[in-house]
Amino acid sequence: MKSPASASWKAPLKFRMPTAENLIPIRLDIEVDGQPYKDAFTWNPYDPDSEVVMFAKRTVKDLKLAPGFLPQIVQSIQSQLATFQSYEGQDMYVGDLIIPIKLDLQVNHTVIRDQFLWDLNNFDSDPEEFARTLCKDLGIEDPEVEPAIAFAIREQLYEIAIQNVTTARENRISKKGRRAAEHFTPSKRKDWDYYKPVLDLLSNEDVDALKAKEERSG
Repeated sequence: MKSPASASWKAPLKFRMPTAENLIPIRLDIEVDGQPYKDAFTWNPYDPDSEVVMFAKRTVKDLKLAPGFLPQIVQSIQSQLATFQSYEGQDMYVGDLIIPIKLDLQVNHTVIRDQFLWDLNNFDSDPEEFARTLCKDLGIEDPEVEPAIAFAIREQLYEIAIQNVTTARENRISKKGRRAAEHFTPSKRKDWDYYKPVLDLLSNEDVDALKAKEERSG
């Protein structure tokens, strides 16, 4: 699937997510007394700290988690927010940056694989809208697939944005700094446009087998 049309920004940029909304990906992978808890979601980094505590309390209550999860959830979210905030105000590499985004997700019974190009200079881009359109086009009905796709896109964009700060810093020290994102020639872009998403629906037996495999590998 093709990514949205771009609107290039040529002026020097300070670090931020290269999307319309400055939401960052948060991952939780916590274990307390042998009980695991994993989650992935986006967060507004400018929400007050009290929102983190409220979220953690609500999560522990709704999922009936042990009380020991509360401080760990708070600490994990705050730590990831602090990492994001440590990059704020720093210069971010700019240019004609087109990057590949790849999806390889299993959400419940749905497996989706896709790849497409994304313009880092398009600060009007909307991963959530892109995911919504993709799910509609593919006839995906599971409501959990759409946010999983949007999160996967944001997570990759976030990683590239951090790399672009490093690149800008290296370029100030030396004119030989590496590029954080690959420049795609028109012929390469055309090849990617021909890629079609792959969608599979798993049976209950397939899902159980994958869960067992993950547990063994974990």
